[in-house]
Amino acid sequence: MPQFDFLVIGSGIAGLSYSLKLAQYFDERKQDVRIAVITKVRADETNTKYAQGGIAAVWSEDDSFQKHIEDTMVAGDFLNDRKVVEIVVTEAPQRISELIGYGTRFDKEHQGNEYDLAKEGGHSDHRILHFKDVTGAEIERALLESVARFPSIEIFTHYFAVDLITMHHLGQTVHRYDTHNQCFGAYVLNTKTDEVERFLAKTTMLATGGVGSIYQSTTNPTIATGDGIAMAYRAKAICKDMEFIQFHPTALYEPGKKPNFLISEAVRGFGGILRNKKGATFMENYDARLSLAPRDVVARSIDSEMKKYGDQHVYIDVTHCDYDKFVDHFPNITAYCKDKLGLDLRKDYIPVVPAQHYMCGGVRVNEHGQTNINYLYAAGECACTGLHGANRLASNSLLEAIVFGHRAYLKTIENYEAAKIPDAIPEWNDDKTTHPEELVLVSEITRELESIMSNYVGIVRTNRRLARAMGRLELIYKEHEELYRQSNVSLPVSELRNMIEVSYLIIKMAMARRENVGLHYNSDNVASK
Repeated sequence: MPQFDFLVIGSGIAGLSYSLKLAQYFDERKQDVRIAVITKVRADETNTKYAQGGIAAVWSEDDSFQKHIEDTMVAGDFLNDRKVVEIVVTEAPQRISELIGYGTRFDKEHQGNEYDLAKEGGHSDHRILHFKDVTGAEIERALLESVARFPSIEIFTHYFAVDLITMHHLGQTVHRYDTHNQCFGAYVLNTKTDEVERFLAKTTMLATGGVGSIYQSTTNPTIATGDGIAMAYRAKAICKDMEFIQFHPTALYEPGKKPNFLISEAVRGFGGILRNKKGATFMENYDARLSLAPRDVVARSIDSEMKKYGDQHVYIDVTHCDYDKFVDHFPNITAYCKDKLGLDLRKDYIPVVPAQHYMCGGVRVNEHGQTNINYLYAAGECACTGLHGANRLASNSLLEAIVFGHRAYLKTIENYEAAKIPDAIPEWNDDKTTHPEELVLVSEITRELESIMSNYVGIVRTNRRLARAMGRLELIYKEHEELYRQSNVSLPVSELRNMIEVSYLIIKMAMARRENVGLHYNSDNVASK
């Protein structure tokens, strides 16, 4: 029975930075601790790895904290928690300096002294630090190499967290707004042995990423099945703002491919111009900021343009840009477009379509990353900190993860001595039988779920679509619950269970939101602005 001081579920920027700081703290004090980081596939297969554009921070003397704060508030339609926005923006330079200290490389100007700061949609200044068009992968590399230097951190690959262990497992009745509920780790499936193990821990951090797999089109990796949010909700954590699903305006149009290849926001910041299928610009009909409007505006504009003409996609035009500089800045995008679609970006437009990209809501946390369950923290995309409000500003996601990873670390150290693990936590009870048709049923239900969410809970919603989505989801839920009760725990069945639960939360909160704000747009609502 593994027992740890700290259990971290997820190996992206939030989970790794949190683990690294804990390891450094105890190493400096020559205290022995055990930190478990579990990830359901490889350690580097995370949402972080696929982040292209960069990480936002006030870095130049021409910029200011106030400008970054206001840009974030405007993008979030002022539903943001201003205190949290101020915290994240003002702490950003120090946290990014730490990333650089871990070995993260960011592109510099040709002179080699100053960082090459990009500008993206919704930003009033150049403040995006980046490494080519693979910033997330570079941060992931640096963090994994740093983590490897600390023997106190054990990374368990191919381990999947099934359920959090709380007071409920001690036979106590727990309600969502109780203040005494406590987390003691998680039941974890070893996907190589198909055995469920108890990972007991004094403190648990959820850093499980997003929910993209519930949609037919998404830029998220296939592992993004909402696991942390669903587990926390089952454990009686409070979730918030789940209706705010960000669709990236410009995923590469490749019918039938999942996940979708992302054409970074930075391409438009570099000078890329949106055009419809006829080759005409159209953003001037929707927003004065044109192709650099915030993501919610651009995504709805593209959706409207496609529906107006019955088109399957629009284009980004970079033919007027300096090709050599473009290739230097976006080598991965240039190569992918050439190799997969045969596009020569000196003369060809890039076909793009909106795709699910980011979950602005999640498990509600305070300014220290604490959930309403004692000794359970959450950071990164699975958490709702209040930073994003109704719509995330480009390149604020990696920033939020690193800031809240740090703040959760500080609070964890403060509370560490008080955390205790009871002796009476039961083993996982698995006396079920596996049905031979299990995987077939999972595939069928998953396809139906993706269809429901994409067709009824997408960029533009209506009351009728949301009601239909909820009705169909209830049927799917009952069918899957029967399957779950009768089957041994497996990765496909458990992931689908989580996908159904986060879909329910999204629909429920979308139905409750009566005004059009940020990423939630219901054409039956009277626009609030």
